[in-house]
Amino acid sequence: MKSLFTFLALLIALFGFSQNEPKSKIGKGEDDKALLESPKARYDQYRIISIERDTTYVDTSLTIKKEYEYNYLRKDNFGLMPFANEGQTYTTLQYGLNPISPFPEFGYSAKHFNYFKSNQIKYYSVATPLTELYFKTVMEQGQSIESFFTVNTSERFNFSISYKGLRSLGKYINQLSSTGNFTFTTSYNTKNKRYFLKTHFLSQDILNQENGGITTPEDFESEDAAFKNRARLNVYFKDAKTMLKGKTLFLDHNYQINPKKGANNLYLTHQMNYESKFFEFNQPTIPTTITSLTGSTETFNRFGDAYVTGNINNQVRYNKIYNKIGAQYENTLLGKFEFYIDDFQSNYYYNSVLFLDNATIPNALNLKINSVGGQYEYLKNNWKGTFHYSNSISNQSMVDFDAKLKYQINKTNSLSFEYQKINKLPDNIFNLHQSSYVKYNWNNDFKNEKSNRLTVNLDTKWINAALQIANLDDHLYFSNDDATKFQLVSPKQYGNTINYLSIKANREFKFRKFALDNTLLFQKVDQKDNILNVPQIVARNSFYYTNYFFKKAMYLQTGFIFNYFTNFYANEYTPILGEFFVQNQKQIGNFPNIDFFVNARIQRTRIYLKAEHFNAAMSGNNFYSAPNYPYHDFMIRFGLVWNFFQ
Repeated sequence: MKSLFTFLALLIALFGFSQNEPKSKIGKGEDDKALLESPKARYDQYRIISIERDTTYVDTSLTIKKEYEYNYLRKDNFGLMPFANEGQTYTTLQYGLNPISPFPEFGYSAKHFNYFKSNQIKYYSVATPLTELYFKTVMEQGQSIESFFTVNTSERFNFSISYKGLRSLGKYINQLSSTGNFTFTTSYNTKNKRYFLKTHFLSQDILNQENGGITTPEDFESEDAAFKNRARLNVYFKDAKTMLKGKTLFLDHNYQINPKKGANNLYLTHQMNYESKFFEFNQPTIPTTITSLTGSTETFNRFGDAYVTGNINNQVRYNKIYNKIGAQYENTLLGKFEFYIDDFQSNYYYNSVLFLDNATIPNALNLKINSVGGQYEYLKNNWKGTFHYSNSISNQSMVDFDAKLKYQINKTNSLSFEYQKINKLPDNIFNLHQSSYVKYNWNNDFKNEKSNRLTVNLDTKWINAALQIANLDDHLYFSNDDATKFQLVSPKQYGNTINYLSIKANREFKFRKFALDNTLLFQKVDQKDNILNVPQIVARNSFYYTNYFFKKAMYLQTGFIFNYFTNFYANEYTPILGEFFVQNQKQIGNFPNIDFFVNARIQRTRIYLKAEHFNAAMSGNNFYSAPNYPYHDFMIRFGLVWNFFQ
């Protein structure tokens, strides 16, 4: 209640401040870019630049897309099902959301949803200093915040600094989330524009208490009033936790050899990426105790036999350094041609070698991979294409072919194609793992994963649609070797082919001040065994109303968001590995999730108020994010995003 009064006081203060502003500074439509405070600066002078040099602009408007992006990940999370507490992991509902790299990754993928990768970092060029503040309430005892500042000290030099932090206790026992992401970026070019530099530094830590899910789903599903307080539900672990830490230093720069830019230009390019990571699973108390409805108790080790009687502390470290050196030829008629050679070195290691009765588990995986590659970029009239190919020249077999082609029909309509054929080295966690638990030690030599993926996107003013077709060979996954009360998870490689098809469509209908935004995803998997499990239908429908109030001083957006996905055998989460594993015992889904929201824009401030999952008490307790992990109950959350243009 105290937080609600504080929020209302802030709203009143912002509204009062807005009354003194000239009307000329208020946007004329919900899709317009809001005019900036400085009359000398246009919105297109506040640029956001990706590492591929794609450019967008700072946007302070309030649209339904901004509502979808107002979450912990700060992006539209359609296709992801969040766990009950902010800052936990997500169940993936849509296969193929993320691009695939041929290089071996660290692993522990369930802990990486909020872990920034270098290709996700943006750079900036702004006419005046820019600040953005983000705030959102959480489930219990904490908050989610993000602060960002960027400035150009000159036209040619920009730096930005941001920090994203979260603390949320959660409603269930042993469910605390505490995360931090620090980012510093710099971009620079010389006065003659022959040398360009982009660099950034990342420091990230993600701490989660891990309760392993509820032990007795029947207590949750019974709707017994005694369990309305979710802290009364028994969980598998009451003192386990995981920690993921990482630091990244990235550098990308190029130098133009010819003194003046002309019809033909030659560049030298270099990219470096150094990254270190640390993952820890800590569990002081090993045994789990389950109390049945009759009052009898059972004590066992959820992860099986252990070499110690307590204080499990599995730790693994990882570092990599990647260098790519190339030459690029640019012709105004033909496009850009680039040829490069790269060097990838990584160390994935534990403290000591483990000697077992029937095997020896080494303490490290050390990889050195060299490859050569080329890329061609074409941009002419309405066509834009990028074609990339790389092949390893070291002992490891690794191939990546990626082709992208886009045709801009007109300003509002485009058609694009993307094809990727990849021969990927296994992630480190599949080949090596050490633990104080007996069954969680392995040393494998899996084959490369192979996949072909074709994606077609149609973006028009009438409908946005995407078709994806993929086939997977030698697919790597985790499975449970014991389908009872134990969770004995190990890596597997599937010997048959998996075929995947998805069709995704989005269409918004508008009538005066009302709008209906619809997104529908259909998925189909053809496989001999249930390895790649996804819901057949995923849907999101938003019905909302928008209008100006108080002499156009406030722009209001309010409505309902309906989320739904069909029943399927969702992968289950295991905290000891920070991974999801395949299971075919329990289905989740087929429950509606309805949110009611009221959003407002006052000047450069977007204010958000939402009643999340307000139909929880009406639909029965069958809502799960993953097997044994219920989704959160009804709650009211609010916050804001505030931009300053100095």
